[in-house]
Amino acid sequence: MIEIYFWQVFAAISILWVIVRAICVIKHRSFSLKHEGALLLVYVCFIVLARITFFPLMRVDGALQPLIFDLEKAWPFRINIIPLKFIFDYPALWEILANIIGNVAMFIPVGIIWPSVFKKLDRPWKVISAGVGLSLFIEIMQLPFYERASDIDDLILNGLGFLIGYGIYLLHRRGRKKMG
Repeated sequence: MIEIYFWQVFAAISILWVIVRAICVIKHRSFSLKHEGALLLVYVCFIVLARITFFPLMRVDGALQPLIFDLEKAWPFRINIIPLKFIFDYPALWEILANIIGNVAMFIPVGIIWPSVFKKLDRPWKVISAGVGLSLFIEIMQLPFYERASDIDDLILNGLGFLIGYGIYLLHRRGRKKMG
């Protein structure tokens, strides 16, 4: 059994981020504080999504619980590929709503930030592909952790959140064009 703590994931993402950004700066021989500041928002999205999607939200004795990898319990993977099969399987209405709203809401900022930062996300199909691709990556990464489950509903709800965020981005962009 291996316990993975959030601080370890935070450190790994942060180190990887610094290495990738350093390579990009060296490769392109340019550094823009404005661009790096915008990319910092993407980094924050990664950190927040890692926290929410991999680590149980409930604390025990005030402590954030680790992600547990146990080879004996990991297989068979917990996967649901049938839409809406388990979405209402919570004991209380507030838990159902928290699941639905949470899965949508956590991707809204990504739908706003990514098209703002990555100018190649200039078509709706590219934006949708990026959002669903990120959500699919998260669902696949959750597979070996027996306390996590990969669910098509999460993919659908995350994609919806990304689309809502993209819609907000487009409204903001359109508003700025009218004003300027």
